[in-house]
Amino acid sequence: MRFKFCGITNAEDALNAINLGVDAIGFIFYEDSPRAVTVEQVQEIIYYLPPFITLVGVFVNADIEDVNSKIKQCKLDAVQLHGDELPEYCMKINARVIKAIHVGDMSDIERIGSYQGLVSGILLDTKSDSGYGGTGLSFDWGLALSAKDYDLPIILSGGVNVDNLSKAVQLVNPFAIDVSSGIEAFPGKKDYNKMKDFINGLN
Repeated sequence: MRFKFCGITNAEDALNAINLGVDAIGFIFYEDSPRAVTVEQVQEIIYYLPPFITLVGVFVNADIEDVNSKIKQCKLDAVQLHGDELPEYCMKINARVIKAIHVGDMSDIERIGSYQGLVSGILLDTKSDSGYGGTGLSFDWGLALSAKDYDLPIILSGGVNVDNLSKAVQLVNPFAIDVSSGIEAFPGKKDYNKMKDFINGLN
């Protein structure tokens, strides 16, 4: 199982996550998020990082030129789009794209089809009126099984924590798990023990 720890805001959390064995870390470039970072913060963090770790930038309805600029400035390997970005938007991004789909019912899953051939993976998150992610709420993971019909790597997010990780993996068997609030001491600061327990949750 692959893991991405998202909402990283400092080098200590990034290095702890990497030393625990995560495959990717995520930086949120969405100003309304309590986990938002600047280019300067990310540049400082990545200075300390070892090779072979996937760096992911998270964006919400951002200007395409701004996204491509941050890809270059922060040496991002991929971007995760959490807003209302259309398929044609994804085609203009100068990096691999993970499109987040906020799931409330089957009609949301059916939207995946329009992104086939344009994105590297689909992230399934919880649909919520309170924001574009990081809510700590889960959705009906049974719906995620239908997402596999589109033959794209499925990344499961939304309310996954150490207590329900095994259940999520057994039910969905996704390509990867993406977690943010489930491993935090508070928004923007990770809890080392929660990160460790999460990584060890399948061992």
